[in-house]
Amino acid sequence: MPQHLLHLAAAVLPAVYMAYLARRPETFHLRLMLLPLVVLVTLGTFFRFIIPGAEYAAANWSMAAFAIFIVGKVIDWAWRPEGVLKVGEETPGVFIEPLTKKRGCTYSDSGRDSRASPSIRQYRLLAGLYDALELLSTHRGIGWKFGVGVHVPKDHRSPERSAFLCQTLAAALQSFVILDFCDSFIKLVPGVNSPGGGTIFRPELPIPLRYILSTAVHAASGSMFIAGFELLNSLFTLVGVGLLANDPSSWPPIFDHPWQSDSLHEFWAKRWHQVMRETVFVYGGFIGGAITGNIGVVFGTFIASGLHHELAVYAHGRGFNPQGILFFVGQALLLILEKLWRRFTGRRVQGIYGRLWVYFCIVILGQPLVDSWYRRGLGGGYIIDPHISPVRLLLIPYLRWFTEILGLRCISILLS
Repeated sequence: MPQHLLHLAAAVLPAVYMAYLARRPETFHLRLMLLPLVVLVTLGTFFRFIIPGAEYAAANWSMAAFAIFIVGKVIDWAWRPEGVLKVGEETPGVFIEPLTKKRGCTYSDSGRDSRASPSIRQYRLLAGLYDALELLSTHRGIGWKFGVGVHVPKDHRSPERSAFLCQTLAAALQSFVILDFCDSFIKLVPGVNSPGGGTIFRPELPIPLRYILSTAVHAASGSMFIAGFELLNSLFTLVGVGLLANDPSSWPPIFDHPWQSDSLHEFWAKRWHQVMRETVFVYGGFIGGAITGNIGVVFGTFIASGLHHELAVYAHGRGFNPQGILFFVGQALLLILEKLWRRFTGRRVQGIYGRLWVYFCIVILGQPLVDSWYRRGLGGGYIIDPHISPVRLLLIPYLRWFTEILGLRCISILLS
């Protein structure tokens, strides 16, 4: 296994070099020439590498999704003649005027992600590597021209470094517990917890219970996804602020309470994570916009997102199911319906009815998408290793003991 991890790490090096070139002037033609090679090395390595064992299904899915994501970033870096610029830059590393003097500089548009500590930037040898890694780790584009206008969630953590780190560590632990709880709950559902896959719509249950269970599994899956992203973001924040002396303001939250959305536009454009924003535009939004304008941007972006999720499952031999793509295409159509509603009524989708609308579009209409993943065994692998899972080591044994005392044998068997 260690030698395979080295191979995977080596496959990322061409992308790192492409990021380095994107932060250097007069490298446009070189980036275009290297683009096919970088794409082939990245996809060829990650799509051919599969960790054997059903317990690694989620890891295989993540590696394939990561490869598709990196390739999208590489394509984005390659086609920009001037390279990837920060807000206020004329050429990479050369600012037109000091950022502090720029007018109209908003929270998300400013150069507040200048993460390098002075000690790092003083060493020319490390400057190139830092530039490459900074661009590689920049997903939402905060402080970069490609990220102008991106929504940045309000950060309620203290700006003081030590307090910020303590609050971030507490947030990481909270995300870990939520992730573990949701993963453990999903593993209790027969079929869904099987490496061979199973449906979330259990046919042996009567209609009301069948859809109550499917809704619970779907909500737990969404919560698990959110908690996982927030956990990773917290860990990277601890490294960036604690070890690399980054400014705490350069690591804002990744989600903005998506469950509080009262319109689909607010959900997808603001409250959901914006990590894939530029990548799905490169894959689909740009092409769709060139064909049919703004409507094409919406449909192209969501089709690209659906293909990204689906190809990641397909990459490790789980087959292709168009159901996932149909969900994302449906989201584009529903967003256009929201736009038409405002145009014809003069009122925005909002309030309690808007929130119910969002829950219907995401929680109800999204269940076939999650079901297509679990039917192909994605739930058969553990997200959290059982040996370090507080829920499996402490909570579930206690609940099993408690239900046996109460004589609830059916529940006790389910927890075993």
